[in-house]
Amino acid sequence: MKFKQNLFSKCFLMSVSVLMLVNTAVAETSHPSGLEIAQQINARDEGASVSRNLIMEMVDRRGKKRVRETRGFRKYYGEEKRTMIFYLKPNNVRKTAFLTYDYPQADQDDDQWLYLPAMRKVRRISSSDRGDYFLGTDFTYEDIKKENKVGIEDYNWKTVGEEEIDGHHSFIVEAIPVNDKIAKELGYSKVIYHIDSNIWMVRQSAHWDVRGNELKTINFRDIRQVQNIWTAHTLEVSNHKTGHNTRFLFSDIDYSTGVTDDIFTQQALRRGL
Repeated sequence: MKFKQNLFSKCFLMSVSVLMLVNTAVAETSHPSGLEIAQQINARDEGASVSRNLIMEMVDRRGKKRVRETRGFRKYYGEEKRTMIFYLKPNNVRKTAFLTYDYPQADQDDDQWLYLPAMRKVRRISSSDRGDYFLGTDFTYEDIKKENKVGIEDYNWKTVGEEEIDGHHSFIVEAIPVNDKIAKELGYSKVIYHIDSNIWMVRQSAHWDVRGNELKTINFRDIRQVQNIWTAHTLEVSNHKTGHNTRFLFSDIDYSTGVTDDIFTQQALRRGL
């Protein structure tokens, strides 16, 4: 009788263990894959074009604050995206302008140009510079170019969990650069994204540098609809290495009024608004 009881107990424990493993496997596979989530982010409607005002606030570790006022435009040409930012204030940066062509082809380098009025010349930003910081902010040129989207081809994607952030259910996705060359270009060895599972927008991203040290955290706040398009009105970056912080404040956002093609030219870079 004792032998039968022991056998029954072992069989019962084995059944429970198998059931737990099955439940764990089901839970792990119930989430969309990291790649599927990244594709959902990039498929989100951003409108054919947009114009908007942007105030950039930069604060160093001593509390010294700098403010830049800009006017920005973005337009899609099929899957190609073009973006222009004109600096309006203060006077020492007025007429600085940044233009980018973001191509959908993975094997084609994007085009980016920066006009510096003090030098009276247009500087081309190469793909190897895309990890450099953008004009004193804690965003890189790549961050500015991608806005609320992600570079799918640059990373290997993996869903690692889920949690609530700012009261919204989010999937946690780990993005690892596909190789060391890309990691060096981007300036990141890993990014952890928190993506709102209802509207497929990034609510937070944490970035590690190429040496594996915690680098910065970006929070996307005040997300609400403008002309039926979900839009982040505030972006906040904390640089954990330098103690520097950047805040972007968007206003007068307009998706319905078309943007003319002549905005997105090198001539417009020099001409300004």
